[in-house]
Amino acid sequence: MRVLSPTLVGRDTELRLLEGHLADTRRLRGGTVFVVGEPGIGKTRLVGECVSQAFLAGVPVLRGRASPTNALMPFRPITEALFSLFRTDGPQHDPKLAPYRPALARLVPEWRTGNPDSGESLVVVAEAVLRLLSATGRDRGCLIVLDDLHDADAETLAVVEYLVDNLVGQPVLLVASLRPDAGPATDLARLTQQRRVATVLDLKPLDPQQVHQLAASCLGVRPPDLPDPVLRRLLRDGDGNPLVIEELLRAALDSGALSCTADGCRLVRELGDEVPTSLVRNVAQRADRLGADGRDLLNISAVLGRRFSISAVQEISGLDDRSLLAHLAAATAAQLIGPDGAEPDWYSFRHALTADALLASLLPATVVAIARRAVNVLTARRPGLPGEWCQLTARLCLMAGDGTGAAVHFAEAGRRALADGATASAITLLDQSNQLLSTAVDIDVDVRAEVLESLVYALTEAGQLDRAFELAGTLIPTRRPGQQQRAALHTRLAWGAVIAGRWGDAADQVAAARALLGPDAGPEDTVSVDVVEAHLVIEGQVKSQDDGPQRAAHAEEIALRAVRVAETLPAPVAACQSWQLLAMLARHRSFDEAETYLNRMLAVAERHALPIWRVHAVLRLGVNRAMRTGDIHGLEQALHDAQAIGAIALAYTAESSLALEALLRAEYATADEISARCTEATARLRYVDDHQYNLLIRAMLAAHQGDRPGMEAQLAEFRAWDGEQSLHMPLLYGLCRAFQALLEENPALARAELGHARAWEERNPSVYYLAGRYGLGLLLEVLHGQADQRDYERVRASPGAGLRWNQQFLLFAEAVLLGRAGRRAEAAAAVVRAQQVSACYPRTHHLGLRLVAEAALADGWGDPVPWLRAAEEYFHLAGLRTVTGACRALLRRAGAKTPQRRSGRSQLPAALISKGLTVREYEVLILLADRHGNKEIAQQLFISPRTVEKHVASLMAKIGCDDRAGLREYATNLLRVADPPVVGRSPLAGS
Repeated sequence: MRVLSPTLVGRDTELRLLEGHLADTRRLRGGTVFVVGEPGIGKTRLVGECVSQAFLAGVPVLRGRASPTNALMPFRPITEALFSLFRTDGPQHDPKLAPYRPALARLVPEWRTGNPDSGESLVVVAEAVLRLLSATGRDRGCLIVLDDLHDADAETLAVVEYLVDNLVGQPVLLVASLRPDAGPATDLARLTQQRRVATVLDLKPLDPQQVHQLAASCLGVRPPDLPDPVLRRLLRDGDGNPLVIEELLRAALDSGALSCTADGCRLVRELGDEVPTSLVRNVAQRADRLGADGRDLLNISAVLGRRFSISAVQEISGLDDRSLLAHLAAATAAQLIGPDGAEPDWYSFRHALTADALLASLLPATVVAIARRAVNVLTARRPGLPGEWCQLTARLCLMAGDGTGAAVHFAEAGRRALADGATASAITLLDQSNQLLSTAVDIDVDVRAEVLESLVYALTEAGQLDRAFELAGTLIPTRRPGQQQRAALHTRLAWGAVIAGRWGDAADQVAAARALLGPDAGPEDTVSVDVVEAHLVIEGQVKSQDDGPQRAAHAEEIALRAVRVAETLPAPVAACQSWQLLAMLARHRSFDEAETYLNRMLAVAERHALPIWRVHAVLRLGVNRAMRTGDIHGLEQALHDAQAIGAIALAYTAESSLALEALLRAEYATADEISARCTEATARLRYVDDHQYNLLIRAMLAAHQGDRPGMEAQLAEFRAWDGEQSLHMPLLYGLCRAFQALLEENPALARAELGHARAWEERNPSVYYLAGRYGLGLLLEVLHGQADQRDYERVRASPGAGLRWNQQFLLFAEAVLLGRAGRRAEAAAAVVRAQQVSACYPRTHHLGLRLVAEAALADGWGDPVPWLRAAEEYFHLAGLRTVTGACRALLRRAGAKTPQRRSGRSQLPAALISKGLTVREYEVLILLADRHGNKEIAQQLFISPRTVEKHVASLMAKIGCDDRAGLREYATNLLRVADPPVVGRSPLAGS
């Protein structure tokens, strides 16, 4: 008889809460619920009811479970959850998931394309899971269930924490069950509850009334029909735990003390005072009823873990197929085990307590014997112990008392986890191996050294540099074979320190690597160290190099030597690193040379199938192309390629570059949309450098629109992310603060900010060329008499002067110098060229006109009035009153009328605005094209014929026509290329 309640008892409040959360997912109010309780308290049953409600509502359900057997198999519960969905619906094909498919391929084999791992961080995997769940639940919500989270690996817990923090606003409900024992999963549940991003349901024991109701439901009787002695036994010994209550009822039925028929339940004999002190005896008795072979099968299964492979059990037990299936059927009928939903070959115990009770009932010698037999069989039948078999074998070695064997297998599992990017699991496994080896006797020193080296690598990958350095110091730098591996270890530590900006530590590691390699080491041995050292030289870590130019030259010499060796060996990654560094350093000489290096880097990456380095090259080529010509197609290609291989970090770098280009083009809505998305994502993904850059772009976005409070708010956030310690500082001064000062008509402050940028660049190797040194700064110095023709020629000869953004300012500066020298025609021609170059940069186009117009008025050259009219109109429409007022003041100084501000002016063609036409004059001009006379025009515009005649005379003067016929011809030509508004009783005419 099944002793299970057909209904859920005592959890109404908890179930209503889960149903409410499930309904919220359809309103984009996702969330997380942790269901916490001791074994047998009803976690699985409660979550199962939630799953049933989701199925009835048509909500997709993904379900996975952790277990101690695979606690250190990265992402196993999440992979199982994804499989549970894809088995029926197939993998998602949402185009928006395309950039994340390589990251998801680590979890979903069907998505693997054969490309190498993109090398993305654990956070990218978590973001990929988040996006996949959001896509799955877009229309109807989505439920993901992770059972037994207390047994989950570190990577799964990291993904869960990421999901918990980011499910708000997503159509996803995450429900996870776990025991209340102290551990990482419990800490995660409590901390996220404190942060108010998750709900924790602590399942309490059933109260007496609920126990009564549960027992009656299990036996299929009304509560009054339950014998009082049975209820007293349950209340005394059941502890309000549903599983224990069910087991006590089963024991009473199996012993014959309790009889239940269609007529009700009755006691056949007294239950007696003996009460199972635990479930051990009960489970052992039920297992013994299966016979010796059946009990042996369950014992082997319990040693393997709560979840076990039937084929492995058969190999260890030696049972034939028929016997195996018979015993499986019997154990399943006894409700001790059941098929595991994840894979056909796998079964699991009905509850963790069942496996624990079986193990507790065995003698220690029996457990050791089974574990030894299992190790021998698994190592013989599964060569190399692929996948989770390696960790399982390590655990079995421990149970068998073979600490050394366990250490070897834990170390191998750790190395595999590290290769898969699961650094947290790798550290846990390698730590366990190291601890076992540290207490073992007669262990080869090299064996433990290899484990320590792997652990140091894992710690470095995880960013735990302090501990990595400490462990590296315990390795004895011997001169025996293996020293190159030690040197490579120190080199990797140096790279980690460079990435973290810990230049002193990086220098120490380079010194340690060189000491291991010795003075006689050839270039082929030191190439990777050389590349690291080149970065240290740039940062001033080599004492003999004092200033920026000297450091750059020395670093370039090292990188050139390294790239020659790397391409000869070949060492393609070191070659790509060297070419990239050389390209950065070559910019100060020639962008053509820099692009040559990047093309070499691209060729190496393509030849050696290094997709990440290929995208790096394409991206940097795209950045150069955009700076030189304003063409962003290369950046768009880099973004596409990065998304195609799932290189999320590179994709955000490409998008950030596109945001900057949109900002320079005054496409502020586009820049805002891209930078807002990138800022949010880079903060969530902890891409610090990219996040600093995007915060700076948002500060520049505010500055270019004259919003000082907005700029300062973004710069405060930039400082909070240690932005002032980054290489982005020239942009802060030149493209941000200086530009804001110019829009406030404070050129002195702008020059001071540009001076700060120049001073910073003098102290550090320059990596930015748009910050003012090669363009805007020179223009302001020329305007204020602080730079002459020689200064102009010097800047004009620099590679940075060839960039389109800088060219516009240099041409404006050239015009001022020519005008000041009395070469008026050449000065005017320079302004025309500047306008052509700056056409794609409308804000600086008009700012340049405003600046040179003042110089043209003072020196008597060019056409400052039309320039000022165009600039005044532009800045007025942009809402920049200070610059607008300056343009109007200069117009008055030139003796020109300032334009009247009437509605409809924004509809005037730019060419007419520059000629100073008013809205009314434009209306008159359009009507002239239809050969209307003064009286007809006056009637349509509700003005007098005399006023029309005055407007016609003004039009002749402004447009430069000798008579009315010339005006009509001009208006007719204008209508061929424009679509003027209807005049007369239109809003334009009535303004």
